[in-house]
Order: sequence, then structure tokens, then C-alpha cells
Amino acid sequence: MVAEAKKREIKEAHKRKRIMKERFKQEENIASAMVIWINEILPNWEVMRSTRRVRELWWQGLPPSVRGKVWSLAVGNELNITPELYEIFLSRAKERWKSFSETSSENDMEGVSIADREASLELIKLDISRTFPSLYIFQKGGPYHDVLHSILGAYTCYRPDVGYVQGMSFIAAVLILNLEEADAFIAFANLLNKPCQLAFFRVDHSMMLKYFATFEVFFEENLSKLFLHFKSYSLTPDIYLIDWIFTLYSKSLPLDLACRVWDVFCRDGEEFLFRAGLGILRLYEDILLQMDFIHIAQFLTKLPEDITSEKLFSCIAAIQMQNSTKKWTQVFTSVMKDIKEGDKNSSPALKS
Repeated sequence: MVAEAKKREIKEAHKRKRIMKERFKQEENIASAMVIWINEILPNWEVMRSTRRVRELWWQGLPPSVRGKVWSLAVGNELNITPELYEIFLSRAKERWKSFSETSSENDMEGVSIADREASLELIKLDISRTFPSLYIFQKGGPYHDVLHSILGAYTCYRPDVGYVQGMSFIAAVLILNLEEADAFIAFANLLNKPCQLAFFRVDHSMMLKYFATFEVFFEENLSKLFLHFKSYSLTPDIYLIDWIFTLYSKSLPLDLACRVWDVFCRDGEEFLFRAGLGILRLYEDILLQMDFIHIAQFLTKLPEDITSEKLFSCIAAIQMQNSTKKWTQVFTSVMKDIKEGDKNSSPALKS
């Protein structure tokens, strides 16, 4: 028994060493790329952003020192939000926090009821405490707790039609780690205004089903065996994709790996979110093929913590986002012009 324990210990040590070696190698590559980003790419952003050289460098992961800047530029600011506008909505949020319990229904703002606003504020408070708990920086008393609270509160005032939805705290937290407060809010609001995010956070069933149906086209194309295995258990994409899309993988993957997924998401748009999902399924295909419905759902809800950047991105790279001659956007626009009400029953998670 002692010998077996020793063997396991040595095996674990080798595994940890290998993971660390891979991380160091990636960090070295990113460090050498930093000079190129700062001196060549960012000063000539509009000209260089779509060049093959930049796209290849982008795929390898953005240096942390330029990550926030590149994300901001890639996401854009179609909403024309200024730091001053953020301060205005933050002030409104602070007023609401101070008096929401005393506010009468006569003061309802933009059609949002007091009950809804109270629920939003309580949910924000609860969700912040559950955001990256192992980092201890977003919990009460932590250095970023108030900033996260401010951005989420300001957003509920800025977009009362969307309000606060569970999962938003993770997106805001990742942005806070890479950007100054006002810039994080601007990126957050613009990111959530993208068609895919808006569909999910507004729980637009019809649009969500279109995304799921499009995803399944590429799932069957790339991983036909696993696709049939999932079908045999009536395991639909909403069961695992909703959590991944809501938090942009920041809750499901290690933070450094989630940031690399964000890097390419900012480069390629919504298509990459679904390509990354297929990459995860490809990475664990052999394991998933041995599992039943319950175990698959549990596994995909809590992915292994030892997932590495190299392995995942190797699997993502192998996923072809082309069905016959159609690419993602073409498949999406042609998939289900009108979804019948009965189709919603095929996705259990959408019933709730």
C-alpha cells in the first residue's frame, strides 16, 4: 500500500510539473508577443486587426498587459456610453439602494415594479458573494466588491428592460480584472447588447432555440458519434450550454483559460462561444461516450479543474465551423424561420 501511495504521489507530482511547464511556456510566448502588440498592433489597430499575422497572434492569447485594451477595442462602443453616463447611472443605483425599501409603487421607473427592483438588488448581493469565491477579492470586504456592486447596480438602472440576471456578475468581474471601472462598465453594457448575449439574458426562447439548433448542426458535423449518444438520452444543448454562454465560460473554466476563450471570442464573435463548446465536447468525447444522461449533465456542469489551455485549444482548432458550404452565420439565418410553440418542449431547461 505504501508503494502504491508513493507511485500515485510521484504521478501527481509529474502531472503538476507538466501543467506548470505548459503554463510557463505559454507565458513566455505571451511576454514576447507583448512588445508587438504595444509597438505595432495597437497604434495601427484599424489597419492591422484583421491581418493574418495579428489573427494568428491573437489566437495564441493576449498578453495580460494589453488584454483589457484589446477587448475594449474589439467589443466596441456602439452604445456611445461615456464615463460621465456611467456616473449618472451609478448615482441612480446608489439612490435606489438607499431608498428602495421605502419607495412606493407610484415611483415605478420605466415600467419596472418595486418587487422586481428589490429582487434584482437582492440577487446582485447574493451573486457577488458567489463570484470567484476562491479569489476572495469580490466578496464583502474584498478590494473589488464595491466596484462589482457598482457596475451591476448601474447596469440595472441603465437597462431596466434587462435588469440583473444570474451569471452577469462573472462577466463583470472578468472585465474588472482587466479594465478600469468606467471602461469595464462600457465594455460590459456593449457586450451584453450583442445579439447572442441579449437573447440569453432576456431569455428570448425563440432566439435561444435558434442558437441551440445551429449549434447542433455543427455538433453533428464534427462529433457525430457523441451527437448520436446525446440524442439517445434526449440530452439537449440547453442543459450544458446555458451556463457556459451566460458566464462566457468564466464560471466553467479556470480563470486564465476563460480569459483566453474571451480573447478569441472578442476576435471572432458569438460563433466562437459555440466552437469553444464543441471543443470541450471533443476534448472529453471518450469519457462522455461512457456516461449516461445524469453523469453527462453533472460532468459538463462541473468540468475537470486540470483542463489545460493547450489541450482545449487544440480541440477547438480541430472543430470545423462549416456545414457543407455554409458557415455559422449562414446556417443560423437559415435555421427555423418560425419556431412553433411545441418545439420549446424539446428543451427542458427552457420550460422553467
